[in-house]
Amino acid sequence: MIDRSTIDRRRFLRASGAAVAALGGSLVTARAAAQAARTRTVGGTVTTGAASAAARSTGRVTPIRPPAVPLIVRSPYLSTWQRSTVSPGTWQTFWNGETTAMAGIARIDGASFVFAGDPGIAGAALEQTHLTLTATRSVFTLQGGGVRITLEYLSPIEPGDLRRQSIPMAWVLVTARSIDGRSHAVSVYLDVSGEWLSGDPSQQFTWAPVSVPSAGGGVQAWTMQLAQPQVLTEIDNRAQWGTIVWATPQVPGLSYQSGPSDAVRAQFVGQGALLDGDDTSFTSIGGEGYPSFGFALDLGQVGGAAETRQFSLGQVRTPLVSYLGAALEPLWTGYFPDWQQMLAFFHDDSAGARQRADALDAKVAADARRTGGARYEALCALSLRQAYGATELAVGPDNTPWAFLKEISSDGDTSTVDVTFPASPVWIYLDPRYLSLLLKPIFGYAASGQWTARFAPHDLGPYPTASGYPHNGGENMPVEESGNMIIMAAAYARAAPGASARAYLNANYRSLKRWADYLVATLPDPGLQNQTDDFAGRIAHSVNLALKGIVAVAAMAQIARACGEHADAVRFHRESRRFMAYWLRHAQAPGHRHLGLTYRRRGPRSRAWGTTYNAYADALLGTGLVPSSVAAEQAAFYRTRIHRYGLPLQTPHRYGKTDWEMWLAAWLHRHPIREELIERVYRYANTTRSRVPFCDLYSTTSGDQVYGFEARPVQGGIFALLALRALEGRRAG
Repeated sequence: MIDRSTIDRRRFLRASGAAVAALGGSLVTARAAAQAARTRTVGGTVTTGAASAAARSTGRVTPIRPPAVPLIVRSPYLSTWQRSTVSPGTWQTFWNGETTAMAGIARIDGASFVFAGDPGIAGAALEQTHLTLTATRSVFTLQGGGVRITLEYLSPIEPGDLRRQSIPMAWVLVTARSIDGRSHAVSVYLDVSGEWLSGDPSQQFTWAPVSVPSAGGGVQAWTMQLAQPQVLTEIDNRAQWGTIVWATPQVPGLSYQSGPSDAVRAQFVGQGALLDGDDTSFTSIGGEGYPSFGFALDLGQVGGAAETRQFSLGQVRTPLVSYLGAALEPLWTGYFPDWQQMLAFFHDDSAGARQRADALDAKVAADARRTGGARYEALCALSLRQAYGATELAVGPDNTPWAFLKEISSDGDTSTVDVTFPASPVWIYLDPRYLSLLLKPIFGYAASGQWTARFAPHDLGPYPTASGYPHNGGENMPVEESGNMIIMAAAYARAAPGASARAYLNANYRSLKRWADYLVATLPDPGLQNQTDDFAGRIAHSVNLALKGIVAVAAMAQIARACGEHADAVRFHRESRRFMAYWLRHAQAPGHRHLGLTYRRRGPRSRAWGTTYNAYADALLGTGLVPSSVAAEQAAFYRTRIHRYGLPLQTPHRYGKTDWEMWLAAWLHRHPIREELIERVYRYANTTRSRVPFCDLYSTTSGDQVYGFEARPVQGGIFALLALRALEGRRAG
């Protein structure tokens, strides 16, 4: 059974009324307050993430001070962050704030120093001097005892490589070197607790050490499983089935041990090595001092040359998800016979993985800086892992790769179309095929016979059980989702031109045409319809929603032309121009030099306005519908309405959406408002008091999180400028 008690936040906002959200401040639930006040007791030591020495040594943070630092962000259920920029003295957490403890201790010339987490056993902490974020990494630099320790969390992205993308694992790399000209005896220790399995400390679990052969010399692993797993079930957004795999290469100087966390850590602090033992007194996650699973590595005498040791952490679930009643296996099972061989491949591939990550980091940084400047580069570095981290790859029902997306922290639904849509620029820019795989579950649902409506569905049901809805139910947004699917399909075909893209469009042409026909029958005025910003309430005659539908009709003309359906191409092109003529006559706010929130209205609401972010799709696809004069007018108007932390979504609210603001920045990239939007969103992310995984719904006046909406993949919309530049380059070529 799915626990829906904490995931219907979009519906909560909508039901609670616009007046609450209009405050632009933070809404705090009892659950959130309890989580914020939560402390952990480990072996009699109460830890709150406020280790004294560490809290004073933040050091330099570049290129942005993240609201929360992405650590291991690989899937909806493997998503660990740090709600502080300081590594020692802070317990790591799942995206929802539940502890996923990882303790790191360095022993330097016999003295012990904490460098990760908040274990009470070692009193001193290394001084943190630097935190650096890249698109794939978070790197902490610390020092003490004459040694510099670098702690690197690497979540591989691997665009274009489905085999490597399908591996549900990430890296933790620890590097030591002398900084005082002398050699030092150095050992490093890392452990994880059963909290990586579940946020419920009463859950019973089991564990075992496993030795895995590999070409590189073998891997030592710990595995953890719930004692009573519930397959394809989540509670409080945590998977109730699967195995946590915590591993390191079998190298000289390695020792390992399981047991109560304080006992295992005390063994390392006292002796510099572990007992190569396994405490099989299976208990609950919170029992017996929070059982932990440690690795210790003796680096010997460390001088000026860097000594690096690698660790990996992953989550293996089979099946991965359920789709319309069928259990689907993870895609990695199509490449490896079991998780052990997958793990061996992952470790043997470590050098190549780091080189590819270097290249990807450099590409994203250079492209972003060239396109939008240093602050835009920082926003892209913060957002990439978050976008990919809400997705997983499966073997689809047709035995081909499919990708599934979880609408993290708002509704918790599967493959939500109006969440994939704002995120889509990241894949248009970097990984077009991945976008096509994300659309497959929706196209499959539409073709299954279970969905018979003339318009596109909103989602497939609560993750991970994508069962659809009886009688075409669900949170339907007919114009919104139909337009989204057509625009994304057209964008994929432009980003990845060639026979495979044409084959993809042809395979889904029937659904795309049905949705386009629905739009033609509904436009140019969509009337009263639900739309993606549903927390703001339904809006009749929405200028922005109508524009999305009109652009989608023009996009359908492009799709029809690519598929050789020339009569359809002519018809949809003609209809889009007819609808646009109506839109231009009615979209202007009466008596004002800006677009209205709705089609022309006289009276007290005639000045109402919203962000017309759907014009970005016109620029992205080159449909040529929105005149440059309208863009210039809106760019000038928005400059008069922007706040300290960004541009409000629409009147009368003061909250903004980071994804839509970056869509606007891309549409209006020839105007000064572009730089202002980038600067304000950067300021929000860099200074917000809301220390949660990058929230997309926030107050533009206070910079605080409004409610929920954290760790969501919509931050892929930050890449709107890069996606536009990529497609413009392809058109020019």
